[in-house]
Amino acid sequence: MKRSGTADLPLHYGQVPPWLYERMSKLGLAIVEVILADYGKDEVLRRLADPFWFQSFGAVMGMDWHSSGITTSVMGALKRSINPNSKSLGIYIAGGKGRFSKETPNELLKIADSTGLDGTELVRCSKLSAKVDNTAIQDGYQLYLHNFILSDQGNWAVVQQGMHDSDGTARRYHWLSENVTSFVNEPHTGISGVNRGRILNLTSAQAEQSRNGIVDITKTDSEKWMQDFQRLILPAHHEVLASDVDMKKLGNILWLARENQPDNFEELLMLKGVGPRTMQSLALVSEVIHGAPSRFTDPARFSFAHGGKDGHPFPVPTKTYDETISILRIGIEKSKLGNTDKSQAIKKLHEIALKTEANFTPDFNLEEVIEEERQNSWRFGGKTVFGDAKPGKGNGGIQLSLF
Repeated sequence: MKRSGTADLPLHYGQVPPWLYERMSKLGLAIVEVILADYGKDEVLRRLADPFWFQSFGAVMGMDWHSSGITTSVMGALKRSINPNSKSLGIYIAGGKGRFSKETPNELLKIADSTGLDGTELVRCSKLSAKVDNTAIQDGYQLYLHNFILSDQGNWAVVQQGMHDSDGTARRYHWLSENVTSFVNEPHTGISGVNRGRILNLTSAQAEQSRNGIVDITKTDSEKWMQDFQRLILPAHHEVLASDVDMKKLGNILWLARENQPDNFEELLMLKGVGPRTMQSLALVSEVIHGAPSRFTDPARFSFAHGGKDGHPFPVPTKTYDETISILRIGIEKSKLGNTDKSQAIKKLHEIALKTEANFTPDFNLEEVIEEERQNSWRFGGKTVFGDAKPGKGNGGIQLSLF
């Protein structure tokens, strides 16, 4: 296995409101289902093990773009929506925050019992990853969240988070298991019962590299170790500034959705009738699903899909959010029946964005974009933890010319 990265985040407290948590569960499930259908189970694990993608994923779901709360809320929403469908999806999530993290071993043993995986070794991997980050790496962060995500083929990822009491920050750790060379086709001799699948066996000779890697990590200076993988560090400020986003990538999405759609754009995408605001959200969701890893170096950009629950960069447009979920859901259900046109349209949207981005020159004011979103928020069912967005006096909504 390998440690894939970390993310340092401002420590935020508070609850995710039910109206957002419900939508996060639905959108998270839809995104995972599309990734599964197009790229497979291992790719879901790779994405979750990427700190930049994970933060972008949380931002596109309407969580505060830089907050430590993304970890808890995203994993909680995914566990809630994925586990009831685990048998058909082939993806399982164990663990959680606080006392729920202590249930990880029991949950893994139950999953192993239903899949034929070696539960003892899964528990061992879970405990070792937590031990390394909580004890062996002396960085001052104490774990309070541990999630173990695995496929029915035995590959897995870990997302866990620690709190630093003295500086008000949290650190999220990501782990990814090694490739299938550490798996065997025959069931472990210590497991009795019906063979329901392949067995994860880190005690085999094939797993020697994994075992030695764990030992090496515990003997390595923490600062040197921290240089060997992806590291995301996010600022403390709540507002989204131009310095927080790739202006070319964001500007291209706004231009494509609002200002200058190519000829026959709607027909080409088979998304006829979808308004500019929903098209903006769909384009960013499509990038989360289909984008290459290099696309996620600026997670704040993805908050321009569905805003943030604290109102940064703007209130969550619940009507747009629901339309995005509906379009994805329809595409998923049609794909199950052999009609992939709608799902392919979402993918095509990202491909078109990549082509137009190549020649796009950003020439817009980010503050004006955010102000327009806030002024029009009430039209799209805007909500924050502080209440519903309301129109100002004499405000019929504004439409700025951004480019």
